[in-house]
This record gives sequence, C-alpha cells and structure tokens, in this order.
Amino acid sequence: MIHPSQLKIAFIGGGNMASAIISGLIQNGLNPNNLLAIDPSESARNVLIEKYHVMTQADIVSSKKFLQTASLVVLSIKPQQMLEAMTALSMCLKELPESEYLILSIVAGVRSMDIEKYLDRARIVRAMPNTPALIQKGVTGLFRGKNVNGDDIELVEIVSKAIGQYVWVDREELLDIVTALSGSGPAYVFSMIENLIESACLLGLSYEQAKLLATQTIIGAGELALQSSESPTILREKVTSKGGTTFAALEVLREHHWGQALQEAIKAATKRAQELGDEFSQK
Repeated sequence: MIHPSQLKIAFIGGGNMASAIISGLIQNGLNPNNLLAIDPSESARNVLIEKYHVMTQADIVSSKKFLQTASLVVLSIKPQQMLEAMTALSMCLKELPESEYLILSIVAGVRSMDIEKYLDRARIVRAMPNTPALIQKGVTGLFRGKNVNGDDIELVEIVSKAIGQYVWVDREELLDIVTALSGSGPAYVFSMIENLIESACLLGLSYEQAKLLATQTIIGAGELALQSSESPTILREKVTSKGGTTFAALEVLREHHWGQALQEAIKAATKRAQELGDEFSQK
C-alpha cells in the first residue's frame, strides 16, 4: 500500500487547482519537500512557497532531475500551454526506460492519445476535478489510459482523495460530460446563489442574511440529496405541497423552461470540451 509520505510529485502549472491538490496532499501527510511546482509566474511561485513551503521552478528544463525521479507528474495548465509544456517534458523524460513515468492530466478536453503523441512512453490518467477541491470538498472524474497499472490507480486515488471524492469512467469521451457537469458545475451553483441573494435583497433582506440563507440551503440540500436513499425527484416532491409556496415557485421555473435551459447548458459545455480536444488534435 502506498503512503502519501512516500510520494514525490511534480506539478506543471501552479494555479488554483495545483494549489488545491498540494494543500490536500500536505494535509494528508506528504512532505512539502517532495513537491515541486513549475510555473513561469514569479507571483504564483511565491504564493506556493509562502503557503506550502514547496519547491518551485520557473521552467520545465530546469526541473529535469526532479522530474526524472518523480512518482507522478501532474499536468495542471491550460490547453493552450500544453504543446510547449509537453515538448519540454518529453525532452526531460526521454532518457527514462519505457513506460517509466506516470502522468495525471487535469487539462480540459485534451485526450490521452494526443498526450501520448508527445509523451509516448508515459502511463496516462486523465482527471477532471472542480473548484471545491480548494476546501477538500471537490469531486474528480477519472479515466485510465492504456498501460496504467494497479499501483498507478492507487496513487491517483490518493491524490484525488486529498481534494474530495472521485468517480472512474470507463470511456474517455465521458470525461467531456464530467467536465460539463461537475467541472463547470460550481459556476452554475454560484450563479444560482447570486440570483437567490439578489431576489431576497430586492424583497427586503440584508445581503448578509440572504447570503447565509441561500448558501446554507444549497449546502444542506446537497448533503441531504447525497445521503438520502430517496431520489432528488422524491425529495423535491416532499417539499412541494400543491398550492403552496414551493409549488408557486416551481411553476414559474417550469414556465421559463428552467430544467430544459440547464440541460442545454450541459450540452453546450460538453460540446465545447469536445471541441477543445479536437482543436488540440489538429496541432
């Protein structure tokens, strides 16, 4: 069994999601000295040093020695940065034996076959976490590429557990739906909270009152849906008495095709994730 203290992990990119994973790993026993974050931004590096006391580097080439001995390399950059990053990473890792290194990519849309095109000796797992990972309440969708073994899965699950829960999917294209649902999902919830607060303030509540009521309602309803053996449909029906206040509100939402609009939003985000993959494949 792998223990977090045994791991040595490099992050290509030091943004919010890398920061969230680093924080979770340290809280779960990983030594900050076994973590390296590579980011060209001096301010991003300074934040990681000050908050977590991890090692940092400005570029991949300067990190060659650490990368060659890492248990895991995490790609935590934007799709537009992938080509340059993988070209440099490939040069650093080419001296290692075949299939010697494990890659965890949290880059939206970019498919494992295209990562393999540049890192052809890597074992690849793709992941789609979400921003509640910042408080270790995230959920991550995972897909294992070819040659990924049991130890690799255990290692990736240690990383995923450090920021919340995880779900494995058996087809890579399903990660585009995960991206649309849970990856982008916090933005939908934040938008809902925004509008709940604004509506309540217009009717007379203070901002502080409305924010507490709105956010705690979302948190409580989510926890109830997660823990209950009953479906969200049944839970909704239990709150809704015909002719009551909830019924009146839901009727307005139905009239405005709220459910259909949300479904169309998920479709649009899924399509965009597919397009990001297609765009990168053509490079």
